[in-house]
Amino acid sequence: MTSQTHQPSDRLAALLRGQLHTGRVATSGPLYEAGRSLWNGAVTARPGAVVRCADTEEVAAAVRAARECGVPLSVRGGGHDWAGRAVAQDGLTIDLSGLRTVTVDPVAEVALVQGGATAGDVVRAAQPHGLTAVTGTAGSVGMAGLTLGGYGPLGGRFGLALDNLLSAEVVLADGGVVTADAEHEPDLFWALRGGGGNFGVVTSMRIRLHRLRTLLSGLVTYPWDQAPAVLTALAEELPEAPDELTAQFGVLTGPADEPVVFVAPTWSGDDAVAGERALARCAALGTPLAAHTGPVTMPDQLAAIDAQFPYGRHVEIRPRSVPALTPGVREALLAAGSAPTSPLSAVSVHSLHGAAARVPVAETAFGNRDPHLMIEILALWEPDDPEPARHRAWAAGLAKALEPEALPGTYPNLLGPDETAHIAHSYGPHAQRLLAVKRRTDPDGVFRALPLPAGPGGA
Repeated sequence: MTSQTHQPSDRLAALLRGQLHTGRVATSGPLYEAGRSLWNGAVTARPGAVVRCADTEEVAAAVRAARECGVPLSVRGGGHDWAGRAVAQDGLTIDLSGLRTVTVDPVAEVALVQGGATAGDVVRAAQPHGLTAVTGTAGSVGMAGLTLGGYGPLGGRFGLALDNLLSAEVVLADGGVVTADAEHEPDLFWALRGGGGNFGVVTSMRIRLHRLRTLLSGLVTYPWDQAPAVLTALAEELPEAPDELTAQFGVLTGPADEPVVFVAPTWSGDDAVAGERALARCAALGTPLAAHTGPVTMPDQLAAIDAQFPYGRHVEIRPRSVPALTPGVREALLAAGSAPTSPLSAVSVHSLHGAAARVPVAETAFGNRDPHLMIEILALWEPDDPEPARHRAWAAGLAKALEPEALPGTYPNLLGPDETAHIAHSYGPHAQRLLAVKRRTDPDGVFRALPLPAGPGGA
């Protein structure tokens, strides 16, 4: 660390140590390394200090200390933001991993979730009560960050993760603490649901849980020579999918090091027989290489994705949203899938439909409630790969090929810092209202969790 950053870091650490009662502060060592480690191993940023807070008051103290010392501030929940925004170079990183308690009220079907809890923490706490939460696809993702956005396997029936947020305790940029819900701080509550963590630190939240009689899921893979026919069949099936069926699909490398088309359907309806029929249709789009479907639990389902995409690999993600699986989209997917530069890379297509598409667009800050597909282009490679540029180029090439078919905006949670052309459109009609909330709650731009449109208080 340079001398220019050493002195502010020492002052910051001393200031924090004087204010925290149980939290820990580190400028080096195991706690520091754990606090700066991220899912994307390509991120090399080194904060001046890491503070692992033990409660809301310590988070507030950390926010005030960072402002007093004039250093950048970041917040680390699950550490899954691929662009590395959870770690502030030469600044203060607030590590929420000490705040992971989940308390379930099985009668009210509500969970009180601390800000550092992961999606896996939440579904494991809910499972013994016959309940589950709306999550994304991976268990190690921070639940708070996900809940401020959130495509996932239950979206067709229960909406996005953000649609199930009931209230949030938030530490603001001045160190003040508020509770935002439909009646208190309603503008902030609106902005949190789709605008991400740009408005403060969510130290706890209340989320709606759901009782499931049946949860069926699995994975079906098809050989690459059947890819055109399978994608064409999906284009016909997806618009007819009932709310209870959410199908993720895409391209990955199979066991024989050949590209395959995968379909990962999830049925969350009460009628198990109807669910079995729906999953059987997903296994009959061609002649599958493998088809493993049946009853699952949400903890197991999320853990399987964590195993497939572990921490430490190098990652570049490009998102694009399209209205449908058109011939042009299929052509772009086939071209990229035929020539992957890494066997670890994948293309994962998420569907917004059903309940998530029936929420009025003005109700939350999420920008697009029309049925659509969000295409997540994931370039992944091992840290010792000598040519990372070719993997980044593969992801950028597919993103460019999809542009003629793509909607003007996409999922802000996955946008990188260089995709400024997509930022303003990604919030749909909400950009100016979001900026207004930003100016009121964080006029100095302390929090920059996701890219906001350019403007006062924007990124």
